[in-house]
Amino acid sequence: MAGMRRDRGRTGLSGDGISRARVVMIHPKHCAALLASLALCGALFSCGGRKNQTDALNRLERCSSEDGPLDSYCGRVEVWENRAAQTGRRIALNVVVLPGLRRTSVADPLFFLAGGPGQGAAQLAPQLKEAFRQVLIDRDVVLVDQRGTGKSNSLACKLAEEKEQEADLKATIENLKDCLSGYDADPSLYTTSIAMDDLDEVRAYLGYGKINVYGGSYGARAAIAYARQHPDQLRAVILDGVATPDMSLPLYMARDSQRAFSLLAGDCAADPGCNDRFPDLAGRFERLLDRLDARPEKIRVTNPRTGEGREVRVNRPMVASIVFSALYSPETSAVLPFLITQAEAGDFQGLMALGSLNEGALDQISLGMRYSVVCAEDAPRIADGAIERETSGTFMDKTLAELFLAPCKFWPRGQVPADFYEPFSIDAPALILSGEFDPVTPPVWGEEIAMEWPGARHIVVPGAGHGTFNRGCTIQMIRQFLNEASSANLDSSCVEKLHRRPFFLGYSGPRAAGAPTTELRPGQRGTSQ
Repeated sequence: MAGMRRDRGRTGLSGDGISRARVVMIHPKHCAALLASLALCGALFSCGGRKNQTDALNRLERCSSEDGPLDSYCGRVEVWENRAAQTGRRIALNVVVLPGLRRTSVADPLFFLAGGPGQGAAQLAPQLKEAFRQVLIDRDVVLVDQRGTGKSNSLACKLAEEKEQEADLKATIENLKDCLSGYDADPSLYTTSIAMDDLDEVRAYLGYGKINVYGGSYGARAAIAYARQHPDQLRAVILDGVATPDMSLPLYMARDSQRAFSLLAGDCAADPGCNDRFPDLAGRFERLLDRLDARPEKIRVTNPRTGEGREVRVNRPMVASIVFSALYSPETSAVLPFLITQAEAGDFQGLMALGSLNEGALDQISLGMRYSVVCAEDAPRIADGAIERETSGTFMDKTLAELFLAPCKFWPRGQVPADFYEPFSIDAPALILSGEFDPVTPPVWGEEIAMEWPGARHIVVPGAGHGTFNRGCTIQMIRQFLNEASSANLDSSCVEKLHRRPFFLGYSGPRAAGAPTTELRPGQRGTSQ
């Protein structure tokens, strides 16, 4: 059955791969490191809700401005690093609780599991307080920096600045080895299943009973693991951009990002304004990459934030990584046809500026934790020749995937439970969300889990990229699902109104002088030329 699932993923029924690894795509200069049933009591809310919230908050303290929003609660929960042995080093898990806003807040909180692998949930507290305001009306939102991330005995590794934007694999490997030797930790104990036992210990410490779990990107893999390991404590689960346990990062990233780009090129061809300005976008992009593959170009670019000029060597992996990262978001995707055409003509300034948006992305990602997960859970399942086969004919080719896996040759490898990759069913209701244009966790992966969980409902959000909760009415659907602990009454027609953002036809935006533009709506799909 597990084999069938992997085969189904490879056929590309819709297309995926990860952070956000997001995966988070990192800046081109670091592409060597490339590659988230309610018991009623007369009304909608649980009778014991306020007491449970008070129990949890009494174990924490008001956050300082350095730890989280001032109206939230912060604390540390100590756990054994080696949970099996229950001896040796203890580590403190960083916890932030955003309290529910109503006095009648329900007893079951929402635990938010971050992506990556390598991103800490607690460090996202300020952003999530705003993004999940609808959910906070009714219940607490609990954020735990997973072991090895954020302030939970972090396995962060800051890569040295390079003289050029081109990746230096040897320097990066040496950098990671230096970090590895300096950790006060056993990196083999920082895998997903161990972290989900941590999470349940935090739940018990805070005095919560059953909980709801939201996982986006890699966080979805973590949520699946929690559902497998602690089904009796799970009230409901939401997966947003599903990275399954058997995804084998980064094996399918090239295939799934190619799917996203092909959809973009097809939609450009179907849009009169885009097709008039940028005909044969797919062909133009392929020819640009072939040119850079054969002969990388030295160019001078200006940093859009500092105004500093410098020379950089532009090659295929650099441009491919910028485009891959841009496909995560509908806003940045809309600029790609224009910037690719500019680059084809020798003007790389816009494309390099787009790449600079990811500068600093690694500051939020614990690379050590990422490799503790990937090297234990993904890399061992990638057979010889599989990367070359899966990347053939894609714009990313095999280079970036090989760079992503290079540290696994020396990174300590943890144990993975025998049933970690096996299909299983859950009794709790599940809402599965996928972005139509997601380049790394597209709908095919969400469909895989929906087929295994009979009570799950899978909703594909039109026009969305990687992550859907901030698109249109999706957060309202999430709130309704949590309050009812059921997807039966969810009306997804509101998301059907969403569509791809209009393409930029020039630096001035979607409309160039005298050129028409059309917003593509669901069902109005073009074909890549």
